[in-house]
Amino acid sequence: MILIDGKKAAAELRADLKEEVAELKSKHNKVPGLTVILIGDLTPSQIYVRNKEKSANEVGLKSEVIKYSDSVEEKTVLEKIQELNSDATVSGILVQLPLPKHIDKQKVIEAIDPSKDVDGFHPMNVGNLSSGYESSIPCTPLGCYLLIKKFEPNLSGKKAVVVGRSNLNGKPMTQLLLKENCTVTITHSKTKDLKAECLGADIIVAAVGIPELVRGDWVKKDAIVIDVGINKTDKGIVGDVHFDEVSKNAKALTPVPGGVGPMTIACLLKNTIDCFKRSQI
Repeated sequence: MILIDGKKAAAELRADLKEEVAELKSKHNKVPGLTVILIGDLTPSQIYVRNKEKSANEVGLKSEVIKYSDSVEEKTVLEKIQELNSDATVSGILVQLPLPKHIDKQKVIEAIDPSKDVDGFHPMNVGNLSSGYESSIPCTPLGCYLLIKKFEPNLSGKKAVVVGRSNLNGKPMTQLLLKENCTVTITHSKTKDLKAECLGADIIVAAVGIPELVRGDWVKKDAIVIDVGINKTDKGIVGDVHFDEVSKNAKALTPVPGGVGPMTIACLLKNTIDCFKRSQI
């Protein structure tokens, strides 16, 4: 079995993006700018935003983090987003989720200019991805897609099973695989005989949030398995895939941690650069 090293792949992608930013600076005399809005003091959100800022600086992006307390009014956040929409130095806007209960997540997402929506959550980007048009793609599914393509460049005709139907992962992942001419089955925790669905798959993407749901006898020989899950358990952080069992059958498998996670932030940088490039056309 081949271990799909997300850390290595992310480092390679960041190196390519750093070169691209240098070329863009030489050509346009400016660099892409990423602005992150962080509300509240949730430790995971703070760590994630800090990593985003560090990675953005590493590849040469202009990076800014705007922090608010968790008591900030929704109106204040929406006004700041409108200000950033109009700021030519800002290529990408990201509002770190989750948000405090008094702030309407959908309203915030829809306030971001779709051309600056580096998370790919705006309904216009969701629709464009579904229709096969140019769009920002949610970072985690994009990272999964790039890892699969790195290992298996030609996906045409492959049978793929996506476990999980979330707007964040499952649905966009399905669209990306369909675009590659895969035959895709989207499943979830309520699917009858999930094991049988997975057994027929050449590619499995597990993003359902159930610790070690996908077992060794669910995976046929030589399948590619991408584990998006991050679950806290008594034995530590585990994915949605039972690693020890599945590693005996799979041709390639991502670890947790160190698989999909590092690619998510690298893809955020890629989306920011892509938004900048589209704005220069």
